[in-house]
Amino acid sequence: MTAQIEYVRLAQTLPPRLIRFFARYPPTVKSATSQQCTVTSVQTSVQTSVNTSSTNLDADRMEPTMRLALAPSDSPNPFKPHKHPETGRWHDPVFSLRRQADLVKMAKANGVEELLPYTIKGSDEARKRREDHGLRVKGTGIGQRVKGKAWERTMKSRLGQRKQAMLGMPAMIQQWKQLGHGRGLKKWPR
Repeated sequence: MTAQIEYVRLAQTLPPRLIRFFARYPPTVKSATSQQCTVTSVQTSVQTSVNTSSTNLDADRMEPTMRLALAPSDSPNPFKPHKHPETGRWHDPVFSLRRQADLVKMAKANGVEELLPYTIKGSDEARKRREDHGLRVKGTGIGQRVKGKAWERTMKSRLGQRKQAMLGMPAMIQQWKQLGHGRGLKKWPR
């Protein structure tokens, strides 16, 4: 009973978007037989009989009963495409990848991410993908180069040309002064 109260308190602190999601797609419960079941209905029924003259009253009709009906998950995962059972046509996921990522971020911030159905935007999947593929940034591997911008790719050669020009500058200045400040030059010096 105390666990139910804690769940109710937790549900009251969730954002409305997550509450609507969990109302439409209730979290799955793993049973002892490792089949996934969904909580389909929790019913509390208290029935009293007005007719007291009848002697054949059921005992369960007189006492409050609480039933927890577990049924196999009929609704497909809203984060995955699924095939229609009758037509055989594929239906897109209910939630786009961007909306999946938003839901996962909200659930993670509220500590209920494990209650969401499987999605490739989940933290576990992202961690697994990072372990399998690494950082995957071009140019960070062995023998790889980052493409860069055009000015970045040509900077090394331009700096080399500039350095050679600076080393040859005293000779150019001397030639300039000898020829009368450029009067005798056929081609302008570079």
